[in-house]
Amino acid sequence: MQNFEDIMKAAQNVQEELKKAQEGLEKIEVEGVAGGGLVKVRASAKGTILGVAIDDSLLTPDEKGVLEDLIAAALNDARVKADARSQEEMSKMTSGLPLPPGFKLPF
Repeated sequence: MQNFEDIMKAAQNVQEELKKAQEGLEKIEVEGVAGGGLVKVRASAKGTILGVAIDDSLLTPDEKGVLEDLIAAALNDARVKADARSQEEMSKMTSGLPLPPGFKLPF
């Protein structure tokens, strides 16, 4: 069995790798889309919203409700894609770490 010092060193290495991975998630972009591309939301894999694009055809008072629904749908789509990319990247990073079976990271 490893001694306490070895365990602490391994924990520090894991912490450093997780920090690097988290920083990298801000650089990965995903795009949420709704209404067949009428509304697009760009986000980082960490979940930061980077931009919103709305087709001009939706910028009329009678389309307000539709536009609101499409923005919500595009944001949700971006969130799902960001979560998936984040999980994918974290899985790559943790594949070589000596984590106990069933150990889940807080991401």
